[in-house]
Amino acid sequence: MAVPMACFWAVVAACLLGIVIGSFCDFSINAALANKTDLGAFFATYGSYFSYCLYPAAGACLFVGLRKKGERYSMLAWTLLIVGCFMAVYYSNSYNGKAVRALLGYTAGESSPLLSVASWLFWVVLYAWVPLVMVRLLDDTNPDRLIAVGAAILVAGIAADNVNLWLKQVASRPRYKYLITLDDPKGGFRNWWQMVPNLAGSDDSFKSWPSGNMTIASMMFALPMLADATKKRSEARNLRCFIVACAFVVLYGYNRIHMTNHFLSDVCFGTLITYLIYSAIGTAFMKGLIRNK
Repeated sequence: MAVPMACFWAVVAACLLGIVIGSFCDFSINAALANKTDLGAFFATYGSYFSYCLYPAAGACLFVGLRKKGERYSMLAWTLLIVGCFMAVYYSNSYNGKAVRALLGYTAGESSPLLSVASWLFWVVLYAWVPLVMVRLLDDTNPDRLIAVGAAILVAGIAADNVNLWLKQVASRPRYKYLITLDDPKGGFRNWWQMVPNLAGSDDSFKSWPSGNMTIASMMFALPMLADATKKRSEARNLRCFIVACAFVVLYGYNRIHMTNHFLSDVCFGTLITYLIYSAIGTAFMKGLIRNK
């Protein structure tokens, strides 16, 4: 992941510590910190934008790397660039499109379908600058590095998202925001290991563990790897990117608890699982595809 191993173990240790603390204090922590605010709601809706920027950035890596290998890869390069951009727009619209449609005044069955299309275009505009800038910043002297970085981010992102969705069904843990609607919130509380497989189904109230939003936020740990594929790369810049990623993940994790969506153990498991997936896939691609440093 383009940072020293000490950074890797620090993230793992912090997540494990949070899991241990949460295993004993999940409910009491939420009771103390949970307090929905307008600012928290805004960050919960649009904070994932920064993480999703990594998808079009990954597409740009693949685009530049494949184009550098010859014109016969041109169609593949354009296809993967479009896929990277589409993933960012698709995920943003899927998770946060409701807020944007409400902002545009769209009501299903009543408003013009053009407003729904406009909500998609809103995200397209927000992400359009990313590949344009990345193409200028990337170091094309080693196309294998670019291909490895881009492929790792795309594959790890898809893998982490689907693993998270599967685990939510395995656990079917009630969210805190659901529990506080009950007459006896603590009586309905379940620890993360008290799993009831497939109880959740399509009911979001039982999809607390692990945190899917932390899967999104933890994508930022790929930022140093992306920075390492740019011109004038340096270990110091990679480390700064890692620190930015850590700060973002901590802020995002606090927001998930603050907004009554998750418990501490949900947040730490979501972060740890995603980080391990990105680390494993990133290492595999970098070792398998890079011939020259």
